[in-house]
Amino acid sequence: MADRAKIAVLISGSGTNMAALLYASRAADCPYEIVLVGSNNPDAGGLKLAEAEGVQTFALPHKGMARADHDAAMDAAIRASGARYVALAGYMRILTPEFVGGWEGRMVNIHPSLLPKYKGLHTHDRALEAGDSHGGCTVHLVTAELDDGPVLGQTPVAIVPGDTADSLAARVLIAEHQLYSRCLAQLVSRATSPEWLTAQVRSRAMALPEAEETLSHGMPCFGIIKGKKFAWVSSDHHGDGKVALLVKISGVDEQAQLIENDPDRYYRPPYFGDGWIGIRLDLGDTDWDAVADWLARSWRSVAPKKLAALAEWVD
Repeated sequence: MADRAKIAVLISGSGTNMAALLYASRAADCPYEIVLVGSNNPDAGGLKLAEAEGVQTFALPHKGMARADHDAAMDAAIRASGARYVALAGYMRILTPEFVGGWEGRMVNIHPSLLPKYKGLHTHDRALEAGDSHGGCTVHLVTAELDDGPVLGQTPVAIVPGDTADSLAARVLIAEHQLYSRCLAQLVSRATSPEWLTAQVRSRAMALPEAEETLSHGMPCFGIIKGKKFAWVSSDHHGDGKVALLVKISGVDEQAQLIENDPDRYYRPPYFGDGWIGIRLDLGDTDWDAVADWLARSWRSVAPKKLAALAEWVD
């Protein structure tokens, strides 16, 4: 199979969800691997398990450190490990917006309720007090607002007569162990899925004035209606194994500079010449705001002057 996505898991305690992710990763068809288990608690039981399983660990107590400094140190350790994604698994720290922003779309959390119900703590008590028929768990992308990111998956867990917060929590934990690995696998797989990546480009390209999509040489192609083309999506074209966005640039000097600065991401697309650049979309860390900027710039380079001026006026 293709290279597996590298994951860092952050814990503060026993790390049972980390263990579930780790053991799921041992399956031959799992699309991710755990490369680091980090903690703000050097005594966290999950660190010992990770070490026993041959996984790199990192621990840094947060007491006496400014939150931003601690987050920066954890972030540095994660990046040094080569991780492309971060999974929070009982990490009992509220993260700074700067830390969260640096992993936008690539940091996940599991929460023991059916969000948006019962954000924060004491979720099982609150479900019981409300007389709910079900508790459950949610895997979601992490945003700066607590327990508020886009939902990736949920599992309801029935509340039975006589349940206490502890008995409900024990069953929800079983559901967490099943759900988290599935959602994480789906998340990292879509980052290399030609269909998903093309859809991301399409939504941004078609938002530009008078844009249209066609198919050319077997590739999705975006242009101005009755006008020139400004972007292509190449997916394993001529067997190159890449999913990439092709956009117009100023010329050979800019092309050479981009490739020199980041040869893994940028390349000279065959048959397109010096006025185009290929931008890999399948590396797992695509900056989609930057993609939107590239598309807009390429669109402006081919748009008739009147249309370009009108677009700038509307903006």
